[in-house]
Amino acid sequence: MNLAEFTHASLAIQLHMVAAILAFFLGGYVLIRRKGDRLHRNLGKAWVALMAVTALTSFAIHTIRLVGPFSPIHILSVVVLVSLVAAVRAARRRDIPKHLNAMRMLYLFALIGAGAFTFLPGRLMNRLAFHGDAPWTGYATVALAAAFTVFVAAKAWPDLLRRGGRIGKPGSV
Repeated sequence: MNLAEFTHASLAIQLHMVAAILAFFLGGYVLIRRKGDRLHRNLGKAWVALMAVTALTSFAIHTIRLVGPFSPIHILSVVVLVSLVAAVRAARRRDIPKHLNAMRMLYLFALIGAGAFTFLPGRLMNRLAFHGDAPWTGYATVALAAAFTVFVAAKAWPDLLRRGGRIGKPGSV
């Protein structure tokens, strides 16, 4: 692991990384615990704030420039912000199936999916995790995060395996 990479990164990247990592763990916990009580609502508000910080700070990160200062990942940031608003509105309207689906999809695609791409060779998370004096700590950390992801998936989508891997309503593709 090479923490010097983190300390030399811009403030926007540091905030983005910390918010995303906290959202990963907090979101996983919220997905697997009991729903609807005060703690769920408070943790959910914190998770929404962390996801908003993650999305908003991405607009100050311009390491990949395909269209001016932006890249396709910035489209995901807009989708995340719009989805967060929609998910909160659904909860306030007591449309719990829509709220739950939106939050699950945000966790799966915006954190797990997009987060996995940050570990590709040449990216900061790859250098931070797998380079430096003790790369084994990065591999161990990523292995623990992967195990946490599998655990959350098994708890948040308990019938996923029974439906042949389809996410969504029973019978959906």
